[in-house]
Amino acid sequence: MPVIATNTAANSAIRFLNNNTSSAASSVSKLASGSRIVRASDDAAGLAISTKLTSDVTSLKQAGTNAAQAASVLQVADGGLARVSDVLQRLKALASQALSGSVTDSERDYIDAEFQALKSEVTGIETTTTFNGDSLIDGTYNENYFVGLGASGAVNVIAADLSTVNVPVIAGDTQSSANASTAVAALDANIVTVSTARATVGALISRFETRGSQIATSVENISAANSQIKDVDLAAEQTRLVSANVLTQAAVSALSQANQIPQSLLRVLQ
Repeated sequence: MPVIATNTAANSAIRFLNNNTSSAASSVSKLASGSRIVRASDDAAGLAISTKLTSDVTSLKQAGTNAAQAASVLQVADGGLARVSDVLQRLKALASQALSGSVTDSERDYIDAEFQALKSEVTGIETTTTFNGDSLIDGTYNENYFVGLGASGAVNVIAADLSTVNVPVIAGDTQSSANASTAVAALDANIVTVSTARATVGALISRFETRGSQIATSVENISAANSQIKDVDLAAEQTRLVSANVLTQAAVSALSQANQIPQSLLRVLQ
């Protein structure tokens, strides 16, 4: 029915023009941001999942850093333990030398001088093996490292405890073969203690390095999954933008034609 009071054709053209303009603007925003979800209304469920995955990736990246730091701390501890092991080996060699009948009591005094100096060095190494001000091998280091997601991600680290390592006091007693023999037995026990501590530290280092590799794999896979949810498909979105622009131009043309309809109807009154 021809009417001039209400331009229905123009109203329809305006509605489609607004829709096409909004669609084009949405495509431009997605292309500019690189994200498929610019607003929550674009995909509410996808946004919730993507936010959770992003949070997991952030936590895992920090967990990977924590694992690397823990391995570094333990490597410092292992370095101190290695030096203590070297000193104990030398002390055992000195005690064994004192047992030999080829040395005199005077020479045993010289052996004892080095023995006492190295004995003090064991304590020195134990005291100076630290990380960020914390002693690592005196039994006082007891920390948790968070290297995962959730409460189960904490790993307790007791670097080492050399408080039980007690080098026998043989000052002047190296002149006695019996005391030197006792020292050798005690040093053997200490060497076993240090070796056990190094094995424990080495196992922890291996655990943290393995966890770091596993975390890196998880970050890669979760990031890939998150990309599928939130990242925009550039080719598809560009196609939609081109289509929306064409439809917008068509709507503008249609609106221009619709606005001329009332003028054409007025000629009926002439």
